[in-house]
Amino acid sequence: MGFPCLTPCETGNVTVTPGTLVLAGTPIGDIADAPPRLAEELAGADVIAAEDTRRLRRLTQALDVAPKGRVVSYFEGNESARTPELVEELLGGARVLLVTDAGMPSVSDPGYRLVAAAVERDVRVTAVPGPSAVLTALALSGLPVDRFCFEGFLPRKAGERLTRLREVAGERRTLVYFEAPHRLDDTLAAMAEVFGGERRAAVCRELTKTYEEVRRGPLAELAAWAAQGVRGEITVVVSGAPERAAEKPDPEELVRRVRAREEAGERRKEAIAAVAAEAGLPKREVFDAVVAAKHATG
Repeated sequence: MGFPCLTPCETGNVTVTPGTLVLAGTPIGDIADAPPRLAEELAGADVIAAEDTRRLRRLTQALDVAPKGRVVSYFEGNESARTPELVEELLGGARVLLVTDAGMPSVSDPGYRLVAAAVERDVRVTAVPGPSAVLTALALSGLPVDRFCFEGFLPRKAGERLTRLREVAGERRTLVYFEAPHRLDDTLAAMAEVFGGERRAAVCRELTKTYEEVRRGPLAELAAWAAQGVRGEITVVVSGAPERAAEKPDPEELVRRVRAREEAGERRKEAIAAVAAEAGLPKREVFDAVVAAKHATG
């Protein structure tokens, strides 16, 4: 099944052709969205590495598939330890199928370490394309889709979350985030604080499921709505920063902003990055202004 890797390895006196790592997309809600090849791969894989073996069992039952291969767990807690084991399977000629709970492996889910390790050993890596919460939410948001960037989950701690948001405050591309429902109100409030309450956004909840909902509006309005409590799987899409009509701040103003942040406890490097993002300027320009001001004062 599939194309063999071109790099054989020696095992005793026998030459073994490495197997193939297959990343398979799984439904994010509606089981009918499962790609046709998924059932074939589940039935034929030598090893199935699953983020949650119980969910895998439900998936195979829904697809009426009886896997012939060995099933192992592969999640955040054992990813580092299990990756070498799976690479050995691949080097031994196995076809290893990686599935996560929903969507594509490696996209805010386990998978990156295994892919990187397989590539390093010249093992072929391929994919069964499938549902993606990122692209589904982006398409449904009603916001510009020609250019976007995926930011994953924001930090849980408030200070770290604000720092991360400030880094992209001047980003012109549409932003896509994942978030837990119990943190959604805090996240939207922080976004309104950093990006501005009028910045347009969309909260996509329970995509492709029975209670799917897409709530669109300004960040301040969405934050007030989320404060009442929201349940389900959440993807947040935020419009990019508007083109600045006003002239950029002069160097003295940039230096003043950096100093204010330093006095509030931020390190200079972080303060410069945040001010640059707010002003829509390269970090180098803010850094040069700070250095020039330091030399001017002796």
